[in-house]
Amino acid sequence: MKSGKSTLAAWLHRLDAADLKQVLAARPDAVSPPEPRSLSELAERLQRPGSVALALPRLTLPALQAAEALATLSVPASRQVLTDLLDATEDETARGLEAALQTLSAYALVWPDSEGRLRMATPLRQAWETPLGLDQPLATLLKDTTSEELRRMLTAVGVRPPGTKPLRLATLVEHHSDPARVAAMVERAPAETRKLLGRKADPAYRPQAFVFFGGQSVPEPGARWALERGLLVQGRHGYGPVRMPAEVALALRGPDWHAPFDPVPPVTPLVPVSPAEVDSETSAAATAFAAHAASVLSVCATTPPARLKSGGVGTRELARIGKAARCEEPVVRLTLETAYKAGLMARDGDRVATTDAYDSWAGSEPAERLPVLLHAWWTLGLTPSQARDDDNKALPALTGAPSCAGCLHARKGLLTAASRLPAGQGAKNAAELGPLAHWSRPLAEVLPQDATPFATGIREAELLGVLARGALSPIGAALLAESSEELAAACHRLLPAATPTARFGSDLTAVVTGTPAARLVTLLDSVADRETSGTASLWRFNPASVRRALDAGRGPHSIEADLAAVAAGPLPQPLSYLITDTARSHGRIRVASAACVVHGEEPALLTEIAAHRKLSGLGLRHLAPTVLVSRTPLEKTLAALRAEGYAPVAEAADGTVRVERPGSPRATAPVPAPRRAVSRPSTPLRTTAAPKQVDLAALAARLAGAPPADPAPDPCNGVPFTTDTEEVIAGHATQIPYADVRQLAHAVDSGTAVTIEYVATTGSRTIRTISGLDLDPPYLYAWCHLRDAERVFTLSRIHGVMPPA
Repeated sequence: MKSGKSTLAAWLHRLDAADLKQVLAARPDAVSPPEPRSLSELAERLQRPGSVALALPRLTLPALQAAEALATLSVPASRQVLTDLLDATEDETARGLEAALQTLSAYALVWPDSEGRLRMATPLRQAWETPLGLDQPLATLLKDTTSEELRRMLTAVGVRPPGTKPLRLATLVEHHSDPARVAAMVERAPAETRKLLGRKADPAYRPQAFVFFGGQSVPEPGARWALERGLLVQGRHGYGPVRMPAEVALALRGPDWHAPFDPVPPVTPLVPVSPAEVDSETSAAATAFAAHAASVLSVCATTPPARLKSGGVGTRELARIGKAARCEEPVVRLTLETAYKAGLMARDGDRVATTDAYDSWAGSEPAERLPVLLHAWWTLGLTPSQARDDDNKALPALTGAPSCAGCLHARKGLLTAASRLPAGQGAKNAAELGPLAHWSRPLAEVLPQDATPFATGIREAELLGVLARGALSPIGAALLAESSEELAAACHRLLPAATPTARFGSDLTAVVTGTPAARLVTLLDSVADRETSGTASLWRFNPASVRRALDAGRGPHSIEADLAAVAAGPLPQPLSYLITDTARSHGRIRVASAACVVHGEEPALLTEIAAHRKLSGLGLRHLAPTVLVSRTPLEKTLAALRAEGYAPVAEAADGTVRVERPGSPRATAPVPAPRRAVSRPSTPLRTTAAPKQVDLAALAARLAGAPPADPAPDPCNGVPFTTDTEEVIAGHATQIPYADVRQLAHAVDSGTAVTIEYVATTGSRTIRTISGLDLDPPYLYAWCHLRDAERVFTLSRIHGVMPPA
């Protein structure tokens, strides 16, 4: 029998270019640079456990159910046996099974061999510890059993044993694969044995091992009769748990039991909704969010939010930002996370501040701002508005948590579910899209705070205008298609232009309908207090807000002129009076900063000190004829005056003369300077360029015309390595195949990031994403994204290489 990998390569070779392109599109990690050179290398990449793990969350519920059922069958499996197991004999279920198998084939997880039997990727079979509640097949459980034990089992069931162990095992497997024979044999079993077998065959049963301290299991009552006949299996000499082979469990469940299979998506109550209604609600939601996001980031630009010692922005700071921007906490969280992902914000010490990119973003139109945040939301590896953890404790924002693939798949599953709704129809209640999204992505992340599936994600999609009236909006369709051009066009069509003017009222308010322009927001925020934001924004003027503008160096005439320039009409008289009255009292009292004060009873002496050229460095300034203020601290001022022949005394805080008594000096043991750690200079983290788009059609055509196998490089036999880096890595990284050698060598040469499976000296196995690779055989110096520091990896301890997730 051919190995799984060679069988997959042979099946890939039978595909035409169009089908092969479909596989490449479904498994993009398998074609990441460097591109595979042959179908055998492509098959090697498709069979990686990490690659299979990336494909699983993209499967629908029926595809997962078909794969789990197939994992219980012997390889290769008959399509008819799988059909019977899933009870997919009716027209609708048969079509559903065919669609599920086509999906699995498109992902190269299940494929037919040359005889039409079904095979599956080995890592996919290992995805379930007990698929359908079934243990391993009988042949697997008895592979270490002696020939004599097999002879006794066959004799006990009444079958004449053949002469060799393989034949005895095959005969016993054939006998136990017949449900009628197994049922007849169990009918003759003792009552305790029948009860035990019935319990272990129950789909809800999960095995439990009862083990002595010495390691031997305690057989349950009635187990011995079944062990003697191979209906139950235990390790040699009574070690390990008592296990029921899959064939026996299926036989005991009876002909009426079938594996769960749901080929039809759940029914979602629908209501008619026209495209105009969807566009109207999308426009309102997207416009409101664009305005709220601008308000939130404007607040953060003025007063950057502080970070907790444990990391992230706490609930108190979130409440402060929400109060200042006049929006709810979910909107604040959504804005902060997407802005941080888009590079509009960054950590700056113990705060999170806006970046230079924010300035250009804030000055653009709403239709240009929103796609930046939408794209960040679509690729964000978390649910940004999640406020509670599994223990119902408040979660900070911007914690820098590791990327959650389940959250990404939940988002994509939600939009995929909405895209399956009939045209002109929307969900009666958007929350009812949750079950449909779960059917589309059953392995997606469901948050503990959600009372219904994906409630938080649905709310985010509605806030952003991705879902409207229970249907997928044009913005959502563009995100699902991952088309930047369509997204930009939808935003320009649905979002109005920024409003450059405001209406000023005699009640000292300014109202802006729609999204205010960046210049208008900056002006009104500097002179007035914002009270509401959204489809309409309102600012209110008061003495404190006008005083704030005057404190910033603005004059009353310039303030009034700037407001008149953006007013839709003449400025109300009360506003002009407010600015004038506030400016009249502004600055009547002045407060100066001073490090210390020099005063005395002789104005001439203080004038002399202030004019002394050698004391100019103290920063002395007259406040009164007998008072000087100094920018220099008290001790240094005293020393400088005494050095020039004056005899000042120091005063205490209460105005009394401070008595200075010299202390007795004491010698202290010198503290040695800390030893400098001898380490290799850090390798700077290289900027990873955006991955070049792979021409899947050209790659599929090239691979379809190439031979299925490609000779592994062997310089001794005239098959050279592609690059010197490949040859060096292949000589030291002996635990990885050549396909992984190529990928690691490409990461070293191109400076791109890569994910490795690494086994430390302690034996622990970890997954690391590394970048800035520097090869120094037998070591690899790289920046570890998990530890956020440079690390040294031994090439021989690398057991797998994959593109970064």
